[in-house]
Amino acid sequence: MQKKDTIWNPVFISVFIANFCQQMGQQMMNTLVPKYANSLGVAASTVGLVTSVFAITALAVRPISSPALDSFSKRKLLMAAQLCVFAAFIGYSFSTSISMIVAARIIHGIGAGVTAPLCLALASNSLPDSKLGSGIGIFSLGQAVAQAVGPNIGLSLSEHIGYSKTFLIGAAVLGCACILSFFIKEPPMERPKYKISLDRVIARGAVKPAILMFFLGMAFSCIGSFIAIYGGERGVDNIGLYFTAYAGTMLITRPICGRLVDKYGFDKVLIPGIFCFAGAFFLISIADSLAGFILAGVVGAFGYGVCQPTVQSLCMRCVPKEQRGAAGSTNYIGMDLGALLGPIISGNVVDALLEVTGSSVTAYSNMFRIMTIPMFIALVYLLLVRGSIKKDIAQLDAANAAKAQQ
Repeated sequence: MQKKDTIWNPVFISVFIANFCQQMGQQMMNTLVPKYANSLGVAASTVGLVTSVFAITALAVRPISSPALDSFSKRKLLMAAQLCVFAAFIGYSFSTSISMIVAARIIHGIGAGVTAPLCLALASNSLPDSKLGSGIGIFSLGQAVAQAVGPNIGLSLSEHIGYSKTFLIGAAVLGCACILSFFIKEPPMERPKYKISLDRVIARGAVKPAILMFFLGMAFSCIGSFIAIYGGERGVDNIGLYFTAYAGTMLITRPICGRLVDKYGFDKVLIPGIFCFAGAFFLISIADSLAGFILAGVVGAFGYGVCQPTVQSLCMRCVPKEQRGAAGSTNYIGMDLGALLGPIISGNVVDALLEVTGSSVTAYSNMFRIMTIPMFIALVYLLLVRGSIKKDIAQLDAANAAKAQQ
């Protein structure tokens, strides 16, 4: 029987490794796709649209996929979704036009829209509630390591062997993730009958944290979409090292922030995290050397790198275990909506500023400053709802305690 007081149990370890391979393939591609689209000579707003198609598709599939997350085998669903992402990477490899990239992006969105909440739910259900923050912080280290090396590997490979072969390598990594997912063992759990309804798509208890994720994700999405292009305009080589600095720092910040959340509460972590996140955007806006971008990556790891797993664990904490599939989906609905609007807004801001200033460097620099606005909206919202979130968690804990005594 699984120990209740430990993070490192067989289920958690299996999901951790499978998620790491999945994230490695995703991170190799995420920065590469907008750069590839830009190489075809399209406007920044079109690059933003290509990036956002991913989020549109992920959102569109959720009314069908979200109820399935709690009703069917999560392991089998995960393998099927990873095969979708694998097919999308193959599609990127053979794309020669924006329309072909968009088609592959749609398939990618379908797969990723299912894999992310599934991995989060599988990991969360394997953790004791007393260590949920710490566990999700450690779980997200797989993503942190992938972010540390994935974008740089993808960009470097594309420079040496071209986009097509690099996409095929990403597909091979996703194939490994699918094989590893086969060995995940799910703990026994009551599964509700599958039906499409609002309460099965959106977990009410996770809505408030998901709204936070929406605003934070809106800002973060423009980094993946435009930082490689912006670095090129600045004449900075090896811009992928920004992601290495960002994710390398997260190897330290994420386990620490998880423990702090469990000990002191989510708000004590989120408030300074949001300020650091805004500071990273300001540093990006003034960076004119690789060192400047690396510094921004380090500061960003104390910002979004801390906020994301904190909000994710909060979504899981606010619902019963049997609703964590829907809670994970609710979390990613917020993130996907942010990822949908962020690149479109920031891309159009760049085009508008470029028309006014005539300088691409000035346009991108000012865009990164403007995109701090969603962060401060998130801060104000957090201050307004943190009391009610704490009340919701306390009520859920009391209900669980009463149920355990019966």
